[in-house]
Order: sequence, then C-alpha cells, then structure tokens
Amino acid sequence: MKALRQFIVFLLVLVAGLYVMLTYVPASRPFVAQTGVLDLLGIGAAPEKPKASGGGWGGGGPSLVVTAEVGQETLADRITAIGDGRARRSVTVRSNAVGVITELNLPAGQLIEKGAVIALLEDQAEQIALKQAELQLENARTEQVRVERLQNTGAVSQVRLRETELALQSAELALSQAQFDLSQRRILAPISGWVGITDIEEGDRVNAQDELATLTDRSEILIDFRVPERVVAKLALGKEIIVTPLGMRDLTLKGEVSAIDSVIDRASRTLLVQGRVPNEDDQLRAGMAFSVSLTFVGDALLAIPPLAVQWSSDGPFVWAVREGKAQQVAVEIAQRNSDSVLVLSEELAATDVVVTEGVQTLREGGDVREANQSGSVQSDAASPEKKSL
Repeated sequence: MKALRQFIVFLLVLVAGLYVMLTYVPASRPFVAQTGVLDLLGIGAAPEKPKASGGGWGGGGPSLVVTAEVGQETLADRITAIGDGRARRSVTVRSNAVGVITELNLPAGQLIEKGAVIALLEDQAEQIALKQAELQLENARTEQVRVERLQNTGAVSQVRLRETELALQSAELALSQAQFDLSQRRILAPISGWVGITDIEEGDRVNAQDELATLTDRSEILIDFRVPERVVAKLALGKEIIVTPLGMRDLTLKGEVSAIDSVIDRASRTLLVQGRVPNEDDQLRAGMAFSVSLTFVGDALLAIPPLAVQWSSDGPFVWAVREGKAQQVAVEIAQRNSDSVLVLSEELAATDVVVTEGVQTLREGGDVREANQSGSVQSDAASPEKKSL
C-alpha cells in the first residue's frame, strides 16, 4: 500500500514536471516527442518554425537597417550677446539765463515737438532794454541822414560823417544784443522728444545752466553690445540683427548694425558694436537690456541625421551603404543642430545614404538590406503559425 502511494506521487510529479517543461520550454518538445511520451498522452508536437532565410535584425544573411540620405546645409555661425539700449537722441535742457519762471510747458511723459516753448522767464527788463535800443537806432539813423545832406553842401567834415556811421553801427549792435537777451528768456525744445519727470514749477527761480528737463527721442533704440574677435572680418554696417528685450521674451524685433568700433578690447578680446532697432510702436525704452543675435552664413556642408553618427577610438564615423555593402566612413563634426549634424568628410558625398538604425549588426564590407525600401521587409504576421501542444 505504501509503495502504491509512492508510485502515484511519482506519477503526479512526473506529469507536473512534463507539463511545466512543455509549456515554458518549447525547445524541449522535439526531445520529449522522441521518447514517445507525447504519443502516450495523446499530445501532438508543434511543427518547428522555419528559420528565416536572412534579413532579420541581427539574424543570418544581410543586416536589416534603416537608412537616410545625406543632404547639404549651410553652416551658420550664430553669435548671441547681451546689450544695453539707449535712445536715438537724448538732450538735457538747461536755462541760459537767470530768472523766475512765469510759464512752464513740461508735461511729464508727453511728446514735445522741436521748437515748442518749454518755459518763459520774467522779461520786463529785457523788454525795456529792447525798446531803448530801438529808439537809439532810430536816432542814429536820423542823425546820419542829416549829416549826409550837409556833406553835399560842404558844411560837414569827413570826421563828423565817420562818427555818425559808427554811432549807427553801435545802435544796430545794441538792438541785436537786446533782442538776443530777450530771446534767452524763452526756452525752446531743441529736438522732438518725450519729456521725462521733472520737479520744476512755475514761480521757481533758475540760474544759468540749471537743468530743466530731459527730452528723449526714442523713435529708434541704439543697442551697444560686444562680439568675439573671430567674427570681426564678417561684420559690416547694415547687417541684420535679431533683438529680444529681456523683459519681454515674446517680442522679437529686427534691426541692423549701425556702428562698429575700431579697437578690440584687450582684456575680453571683444569688439564693441552698435545696433539700431526701430521703435515705431513705442514699446521700447532707453536703459532696457536686450538679447542680440547675429548669424553669419558660411559654406555648404554635408548634413546627416544625429542617429547616424557613431563613435570609435579614432573619433566619429558613419556607416555608408554602397552597392549593398556597409562601409565605415570617418567624419568630422562641424556643427550640431536640433535635427541634423553638419560634418566634413573626404569620403562622404551628398549622393550617399547612411545607416541610422541597425548599426549594432554591421561590419565592414557586410551585406546590408535597407528596411525602408518598399517590399524589403515582411512582417511575421503575414504567415501566422498554429500553436499546439
């Protein structure tokens, strides 16, 4: 009875082990089938899956790869710098005379046209001096006319005639001085510009050279920035610049180079450049910081996808496909872009194709089949196989 129990347990363990082996180790089915156990249990062995004749990823035969054509792109050297903006013109208006302000026209933040009256100073004394100079001039003219008439009769000497001429000229100069003194009591806008904030009020007394206001012409903003000395030879007046205010990242403006300094800074090895940006919408202000970009177009280079670049102990290289064979070609990286890599190579041409996927299975001179060619790859789902135990 005990032996029967052991035999039954042995059979159960054997059947369980056989089931596990057939289920999880499919490769053992041919061996088990040869023992006749499957026939005894009424289980048919699954037919062997035919081996692929080549073209699989890493399988026998040609290596299956994905390729891309080599293109050409222009090498672009882009320089980005931070610059300070200032107004096209900025003038500080000062008083040329001493006096009390009787009229003031300085609306803060407003635009004033050139020649507009900014302020008037008390001018009673200058008005009196002007009238006195006019009377003196009129008297000098009358005296000259009288002396010239007497000269025709011989009653006036040349000395007297000369005295009247000098008196007339002095009266004319005195009138001009009086007119000038009166004009200094009127302070005019020297340029068209925007008025800054000022603390001057009517009734204030100002002295000569006292600051009244600052007028800013910001129709254009000038930006001072520096570029490295390696691009000095490529700079030229009128070259386009792309400007972005640091405080308004969503605003991009186009400008041009308006001035180039003549001396390179020895400490930083940079050159001072001035750019000019239109400010027609009056969005920019003097003193703002700007990001300035310049692009220098270079030679046309070979462009390949980033995935095509491989590395070895000798440096970067690519796998080129030529006449169905893989060939390793050394390259020199000139510039990396977001979607391409610009390279230099004497052995690579714009007519070549390079491998972007499947490089792990490649060897020098090995056969290659391109997966992105029409009809070159067949899916396993096209010939499904029946699974059976």
